[in-house]
Amino acid sequence: MNITIGKPCAISEKGGRLNNEDSIYPQPETVAAHQRLFIVCDGVGGADKGEVASSMACESIQSYFSTFLEGEPTKEFIRKAVQYAEARFDDYIERHPDAKGMATTLTLVYIGESGVTLAHIGDSRIYHLRDGVILHQTEDHSLVNSLIKLGKITPAEAATHPQKNIILKAILGKERPVEAEVTLLRDIQAGDVLFMCTDGVLETLTNETLAPLFTADRPADVIKDRLVECCNGRTRDNFSFYIIPIHQVYDHGGIKQNILSLFYSFI
Repeated sequence: MNITIGKPCAISEKGGRLNNEDSIYPQPETVAAHQRLFIVCDGVGGADKGEVASSMACESIQSYFSTFLEGEPTKEFIRKAVQYAEARFDDYIERHPDAKGMATTLTLVYIGESGVTLAHIGDSRIYHLRDGVILHQTEDHSLVNSLIKLGKITPAEAATHPQKNIILKAILGKERPVEAEVTLLRDIQAGDVLFMCTDGVLETLTNETLAPLFTADRPADVIKDRLVECCNGRTRDNFSFYIIPIHQVYDHGGIKQNILSLFYSFI
């Protein structure tokens, strides 16, 4: 399978906070259509420390991928990439003891030949959308999501729960190791969109209001502007996201059937 993407769009803003503890990779001004790896992280730990955590996770994991990846990133490979980031955290905390307790969420997308690999830790999310419909979304590693699964609270109650910001998994260091949840998406079609975001975006947008923004005829830069409009002045948190439009998908025998059917409809 050969997946090509359109020009990705991204933003990382401080929102209602004094500093931005989110980090994204690659930076929006350097991203190109041949990019394969995308990372969005939301740091925790207060001023400076959360920013260090998210930035270090982005840098460590992309460095591990660029140095060691051969072929497709397996679950084991991603586990080792996270372990490398944890080791980097330990080295930093040893030199800066006041940074102990810093942590970060992780979302990762890799556009490969077998499909699209997703990995996440914490409550930052990845969505797979097709013409305004959510086909897949990652499941938050958060206290409120665990309470929903246990039937203790409803999704509506989770939105205003006093402990809604407590996450159950994060990258902290080797003292508290963590594994990413990894998913391989094979049902990828031209016109699909992959959307990665920190939870600041979800302060103002529910799935019901988010999904309709991703219609097939709406360019990624227009979606980006609409999302920024929804978040600016409305979210108390930092907000960051990546929009990755799928341009074309080829099987070994040629372009996939969903595109062929479009072609034949014009004959």
